[in-house]
Amino acid sequence: MTRQSTLPSLREQARHALLLLGVPAPARLVAEVHAAFFDGDLSVPGLATLMREDERSRTQPPPFFVCPALQHDLTASRGIVTLSTWSVEDRLSSPALARAHALVATVRIAEFAAVRSGAGSCAHELLRRLAADVPGGPEALDLAEAARAALDDPALAAAAAAEEPARLAALARAEHLDERHRLFGVPALPHQRGPA
Repeated sequence: MTRQSTLPSLREQARHALLLLGVPAPARLVAEVHAAFFDGDLSVPGLATLMREDERSRTQPPPFFVCPALQHDLTASRGIVTLSTWSVEDRLSSPALARAHALVATVRIAEFAAVRSGAGSCAHELLRRLAADVPGGPEALDLAEAARAALDDPALAAAAAAEEPARLAALARAEHLDERHRLFGVPALPHQRGPA
């Protein structure tokens, strides 16, 4: 006798977690968020397999792809996951953006956990781990507020402003890419060795 699963597909599970996060996120965090708040079997290896299959797919495309974030050179950002329905601008990643994205994700996770009745130990452990990366987070009465305050840090704003020209240049270059490269990134150029 075959048992049919009532769980959503891996694609839908990834989408649920990414919509909660609202920003590009490490695959590990996507899997942890799903495990903490939703039913399913989403894992980091499962996400990696799904993204590889999506990139190689030449058949009828699904309604959306799970795809990598893009760095400012428009190569895939290793280990950072997004949705194809997000704009290129929302899928870009860089050091300052990654820090801001982590804080935004923390705000959203903390707020979701606060309104979700009966959040389990998995959710509490995730919040405890996220709090360790927020200034004053472990001692904060409200983790979401602590993360919002960290988002307003002038040093983070200055770092993001310094990256702005590269971000704008990447967006301009992305307009000339085909859809597949806009979603999955351009191939990285091999490192050239100088003269011996």
